[in-house]
Amino acid sequence: MTTQNAITWPERYLPGTGDNFVSNEVVVAGLSAADVWRHLVDTSRWESYYDNVADIGFPQGGGPVLTDGIHFSFGTFGFPPLDAHVVEFQAPAEDTPGRLSWTAKQHGTPEERLDVLHAWLVE
Repeated sequence: MTTQNAITWPERYLPGTGDNFVSNEVVVAGLSAADVWRHLVDTSRWESYYDNVADIGFPQGGGPVLTDGIHFSFGTFGFPPLDAHVVEFQAPAEDTPGRLSWTAKQHGTPEERLDVLHAWLVE
């Protein structure tokens, strides 16, 4: 029996415990996990394959490639740039999936406030 890999969810973001949860799966033919990883962690490439991203920045320096613990910002779905922080970063390796996740927050009134986790499992 084979066990399927899964995203490591921090308790506060467990699916079913918040106001919103979205999950997508994409099968990419002709690319290795390492190829996908390079596109995913390089924010300068995001706009070439995802139309709903804008205003990517690195207010504390660094970038455009994401690294473990880096802080960055990005706009999506018409929101002003969200404050983001990479909380999991493991490149794919032989028999080990890549793992990338970051929290993204927008401060403000309860109606404006966002606190989300974006997570990827690359295998």
